[in-house]
Amino acid sequence: MLRIYTRISRVLFTSLLATAATSPIVLAQGLGSSPYSALGIGELYPTGNATNIGMGGIGISNSSPFYLNLQNPALLGSRPPYTVFEVGLVGQSKTLSQSIGNETQVQRDFGGNLGYLALAFPANSRWSMSLSLRPYTFVNYNITQASIVQLGQSVAEYNYSGRGGLNKASFATGYRLLKTVFVGVEASFLFGNITNSSDSRVIINQLGVGPQDTRVNRLSRANYSDIVWKLGAAWRPKINDTWTVNLGATYDPSTRVKGSETQIYQQTTLAGLNLGPADTLLNNSTGRTTLPQQMNFGVSIERANRLLVGVDVGFQQWGKYRTINDQLGDLVDGMTVATGLEYTPKPTSNKYADLITYRAGFQYNKLPYQVKGTQINDINGSLGLSLPVGAYYVNHVTLSLVVGQRGVLSTSQIREQYVRIALGFSLTDRWFRKPVID
Repeated sequence: MLRIYTRISRVLFTSLLATAATSPIVLAQGLGSSPYSALGIGELYPTGNATNIGMGGIGISNSSPFYLNLQNPALLGSRPPYTVFEVGLVGQSKTLSQSIGNETQVQRDFGGNLGYLALAFPANSRWSMSLSLRPYTFVNYNITQASIVQLGQSVAEYNYSGRGGLNKASFATGYRLLKTVFVGVEASFLFGNITNSSDSRVIINQLGVGPQDTRVNRLSRANYSDIVWKLGAAWRPKINDTWTVNLGATYDPSTRVKGSETQIYQQTTLAGLNLGPADTLLNNSTGRTTLPQQMNFGVSIERANRLLVGVDVGFQQWGKYRTINDQLGDLVDGMTVATGLEYTPKPTSNKYADLITYRAGFQYNKLPYQVKGTQINDINGSLGLSLPVGAYYVNHVTLSLVVGQRGVLSTSQIREQYVRIALGFSLTDRWFRKPVID
């Protein structure tokens, strides 16, 4: 039996990596333009699946026999002996606003991506494993600035843009150590690249055809690939026959991720013609970027798959982030507080309406971004539901909606108002059943 699981794990893991290398949708394409993604390694994707997103993102202490938990590997040990395959899609529409002078400039944008692809299966009655592929961060911004130079005689134009992001291919395992105690670990291959470019010119000839109209370009491309770890633990004691208290915690240790960087300096005309050979400042220069430690804690109370209420708290030491050149990353420590609930009217009923699961949640984030001494906040609320489908109603289609805002409308901050939609599919089956011969 172990040989079968080993073979399946190798085949599936190879398939996930092949998909990551060949399919552009699973690479970090982003959830629309965001100026804040210019900082650090970009914006972080939601860590949970569609069910977690619909209940404020909580998932450190709570799990379900019908859905995967991608946030705490220890909770894999609490799963029943069924195989679950999940895929999720995430889309986001946002409105960006900023006050400039007496006017408010507005930009609308939309982006979508594969949220996750995951498979979990049991090794025995106390031990389960999972494989997953999901985006980790995304970078997507395009900023233009202008300033007066030479005592008002000319205008300097600056353009900044960035694309790319990081992805995670993960193997996780959870084990039931005692009757109500679970431990787990996740090993992830973190990979991807981020390209940042900037250019500047002094506008002397408005037609852009004079010899003075020269653009100075600088391109930086960083590639990352390394193994990162996550540790998890959970305690799920019963209060009585119907109620259970769940406690969970995860720890992501600080990791020095290997990478390489290339930087190129080039002078061009406005039409893009080179005015000379490019100057390579760095050519695949190797280094390590420091991802800081992160800690998450969760507590929830549930009643036999019918009602669950929980709270998660997370701390991220992004102030200790270092770039691939071991420079400070202009980030600050972050914090997350989330609360959510999940309700299924009658989980043992045969009526379809009684098996629909409803969710709601709230999340408050102190983001690692700081603008002129003010830390950016993100506040959002969420709703979700899961519709059972298929034989015995053990498969589910999940839809979650998140509405939120980050930043405030001012001359120094950019306000982002967003609507995020997550669509998830969960398929459950039992593998390796021994045939019964009468």
